[in-house]
Amino acid sequence: MTTSQARGIKHDIINDNSVAEYLQTYPDFFERNSSLLGKLRLPHVRDAGATVSLVERQVEVLRERNQALERKLKELVDVARANDALADRIHRLSQRLIRAHSLPEAIDAVETSLREDFDARNSVLVLFLDAAHPLEAPPSRFLRTANLTDAEIKTFESLLQSGKPRCGQIRDAQRDYLFGQDSVEIGSVALTPLGPKGVLGILAIGASDADRFHPGMSTEFLVRIGELVTYALTR
Repeated sequence: MTTSQARGIKHDIINDNSVAEYLQTYPDFFERNSSLLGKLRLPHVRDAGATVSLVERQVEVLRERNQALERKLKELVDVARANDALADRIHRLSQRLIRAHSLPEAIDAVETSLREDFDARNSVLVLFLDAAHPLEAPPSRFLRTANLTDAEIKTFESLLQSGKPRCGQIRDAQRDYLFGQDSVEIGSVALTPLGPKGVLGILAIGASDADRFHPGMSTEFLVRIGELVTYALTR
């Protein structure tokens, strides 16, 4: 390349774009002009007073890209491991539910799995029952019965109508109803309607960490858990 012309590119139109276009068109330019690599100097990004060669800068850029790829790969591996662990917990829940042969046993299996397999110690199962379908198991810290017409249940109407799990913050009245005296310890909640439009009940899992359950998280596994619990309670 001369000072006036570079393979048809006139001096008066040479600019950043034309140089970049030329180098992209002829990527072997520095191979054919290797002596230039030692002469070109670039400011060092971490030290404004120092300069590095083009080769050193290229190596630095490649190193930064490699580090970014390594971080992304680590994130993907962490997500895969978390999903695998969660799938294993759901498998254990399924095994417990298969061994249950009555409604009380199924309820006990759900509570035990949430506590031991999922480490969800603040969980509540609300079942909507009527006089025609009495529950043999007495209400407990985990289990409570209600009616769809109850005033407290009306506060969950939008959740039930959606028929989909919901994560994040809930109203104080909802939190107090679900978790009672322990409600002050609950920072976030995952709610899963059971049955079409929650006709069977609600499964609530609370966490002290306000960010443990948030609106942006995936609810796919909650859907699967809800389906398993619904089937076990109605078979």
